[in-house]
Amino acid sequence: MEAKRNIYTVGEGMQQALMYAEMLDIPFAFSSNGDAFLLHDRTGTLGKVEEEISLDKFPSPEFLWRKYCEWKGLDEDRQRIVTQDYFSDRQKSLRYYQRIAINRTIEAIAKGQDRILLVMATGTGKTLTAFQIIWRLWKAGVKKRILFLADRNILVDQTKINDFKHFGKAMTKIKNREAEKSYEIYLSLYQAVSGTEEEKNIYKQFSPDFFDLVIVDECHRGSAAEDSAWREILEYFSSATQIGLTATPKETKDVSNIHYFGEPIYTYSLISIKKSTESLSSAFIELQPHSGCAFLYWV
Repeated sequence: MEAKRNIYTVGEGMQQALMYAEMLDIPFAFSSNGDAFLLHDRTGTLGKVEEEISLDKFPSPEFLWRKYCEWKGLDEDRQRIVTQDYFSDRQKSLRYYQRIAINRTIEAIAKGQDRILLVMATGTGKTLTAFQIIWRLWKAGVKKRILFLADRNILVDQTKINDFKHFGKAMTKIKNREAEKSYEIYLSLYQAVSGTEEEKNIYKQFSPDFFDLVIVDECHRGSAAEDSAWREILEYFSSATQIGLTATPKETKDVSNIHYFGEPIYTYSLISIKKSTESLSSAFIELQPHSGCAFLYWV
């Protein structure tokens, strides 16, 4: 919602509202001069792209949610998945681009997509994003056994003691080349479960359908190559939903993230950061976690 003084027309602030709506992945944008509202529908479900409405006809949250679900193709079963709450952490709130990445991933999985690629620049919180994706799917009962793979031991350890610590006793780190099967969340260095010799391929101690979700951190470093160890693990657990996280997707003659995972469902690149910084250089956005609202404060 972009509000202007009533010396302006009702649609004066619409371009600003649309800019924020696109950046925040919000389907409906409004502008107002205090005398009426102008509604812009980005979904195509309302019949008109723009419509002026009186102050007492502002659409209810229930109406907008129904139209959103119609636009996204979310039936009741899918809605149950996408409305699963985030893990609430007052000390580490999510940024808008992390929420978009999480929501798009949850919606894609709810609709049956089983290969997903997220491209997020270094330092934008891919691990926190992965945690919230896992948390929501796990709590919704959609994914019950999850494998998180990384290629450096320090990444696995930091993930376990920081962002993933809230999984508590349901989580384990695969080490000493032992495959315990009583946990729900598994973290592993990919070298810890694979090797050049058959007896070193610890991952084969799990049945191919043991995991129903596999997430590969920094997937550009190895899993994209058809002859890589990561690729062998992914193909072994091929029945699982698989998510690749990368800052720099590889596309060469021999290596392709997109060939394996498909086109990214969300990209937050250095270009995205530059654009959002320019757009919000004089503004502060506060996202309300449960209301679905975004408030913009000019400073």
